Amino acid sequence: MSVLALSIGSNINPAKNIRAVVKLLRAEFGAIELSRVYESEAVGFEGENFMNLVAVAHCDLALIDVLDVLKTIENQLGRDRSKPKFSGRTMDVDILFYGASTGEEAHLALPRDEITKNAFVLLPLSELLPELIHNPTGLSYETLWQQYDKSKQKLWAIDFEFDF
Repeated sequence: MSVLALSIGSNINPAKNIRAVVKLLRAEFGAIELSRVYESEAVGFEGENFMNLVAVAHCDLALIDVLDVLKTIENQLGRDRSKPKFSGRTMDVDILFYGASTGEEAHLALPRDEITKNAFVLLPLSELLPELIHNPTGLSYETLWQQYDKSKQKLWAIDFEFDF
């Protein structure tokens, strides 16, 4: 089984959609670990704040099948793919990494380069997998977070209760 790390975000009915996506991910992948939920300003466009977290699961599906599962879940939660890339959304679930996969077989570039660029990805990932090494840099996620310029993006943990 490979470690699957997912970035989850929503800024349209985010609390409802975050709870719903976690239920759907658990139904599909079984036990998953969750970071704290963070709120952040929209990146790349003017819009409502996002709620973000990272989920980690263990999986043995082919990467293309994982991607299909995630797109189906996003669609179930009302993801509108006709909107511009940088816009509000009910649900965004991105594969951050999947074991040692480079993502080529699914036309992805893994690990995602947003790991080191976005606080809303790096902080929760460093929370869940602090000692894991980010292969492109050779640094642990904890070290990457320690070195991250925290003035680049506003991010704060929020009290969030799941209903499970």
